[in-house]
Amino acid sequence: MGAFSIWHWLIVLVVVLVLFGGKGKISSLMGDFGKGLKSFKKNMKEEGEKMPPDSTQAIESEAITPEKDTTSRS
Repeated sequence: MGAFSIWHWLIVLVVVLVLFGGKGKISSLMGDFGKGLKSFKKNMKEEGEKMPPDSTQAIESEAITPEKDTTSRS
């Protein structure tokens, strides 16, 4: 019969149709993904501009300061 059965060929056919079938589905999906990523970056930049500079320093100092070990060692 060959290296591939009918099921293998059907799966390959479905994958090819999904990837290359009509109206550029992949290009439209990637375009939508790009728009979403651009919007996310824009909103993150706006959030960074809204925070006062002293609050970012407080967040950074809390992240750097190690916590004290309260457990007793025997």
